Amino acid sequence: MKLGILLGYKGDAGGPNMDLILEAERLGYDSAWTSEAWGSDAVSPAAWVLARTAKIKVGTGIMQMSARTPSCAAMTAMSMQAMSGDRFLLGIGPSGPQVIEGWHGEVFGKPLKRTREYIEVIRQVFAREKPLEFQGEFYQIPNTGPGTTGLGKALKTIMHPDPAALKIYTGSFAPAGLRTAGAVADGVPPIFMITDKTELVREHVEEGRVKAGKSTDLSDFDIAPFVRIQMGEDLQACRDAIKQEMAFYIGGMGARNKNFYNDYTKRLGYEDAAV
Repeated sequence: MKLGILLGYKGDAGGPNMDLILEAERLGYDSAWTSEAWGSDAVSPAAWVLARTAKIKVGTGIMQMSARTPSCAAMTAMSMQAMSGDRFLLGIGPSGPQVIEGWHGEVFGKPLKRTREYIEVIRQVFAREKPLEFQGEFYQIPNTGPGTTGLGKALKTIMHPDPAALKIYTGSFAPAGLRTAGAVADGVPPIFMITDKTELVREHVEEGRVKAGKSTDLSDFDIAPFVRIQMGEDLQACRDAIKQEMAFYIGGMGARNKNFYNDYTKRLGYEDAAV
């Protein structure tokens, strides 16, 4: 088992808590993860941390796909890898309709199909086998559709990234999303994972891998759960310290009739608490 540390997404003044991150690096932690909602973006603090550390990996958990084209995400990943000695972990995800349509003004659409297309484009960019060409439901590269000039040209990145060094994680915890992660990604950072119900994540990942012709051996796939902890002698005080954020996700991160976190909490066996 490897340990990681999860950073906030509110954009604290002065940047991430580097004293905490440097201590985690000294102790041998494997990774640190940034986040984004509708405040700080995930990439800027990740770059900040990578610039001030030497060994620890830094991942985005997650970059909202609809906020960036897949080519832009690939450019970001290539740049971060080049500047950090391949210590960047590319975490992407569809987010939810409340954020995508309410904040970014984009159509939420079909998140699983978008995820597959997004990752395929990124891997093509990193492979550099030929100029980038992709015609999918969500992404057409070069775009020759209505309103275009007709001058678009298939391009191959002028950078030379190492495809083998890139790890892509998808922000998934619903069954279909986990199957997609198993099929096309290198890892998944599920939220609220509990030790006695790991099958709610693992079995769906394995199912996706089998369908994609991959082994159920997860030695090349990371399940990296984001687990909230609070240490102290007063158990109730520790619970109270994380209650507010959990309540925000379970009760407020989504519409009243469509909240993926609420649905997941019910699958974990907490139907009454999630109502």
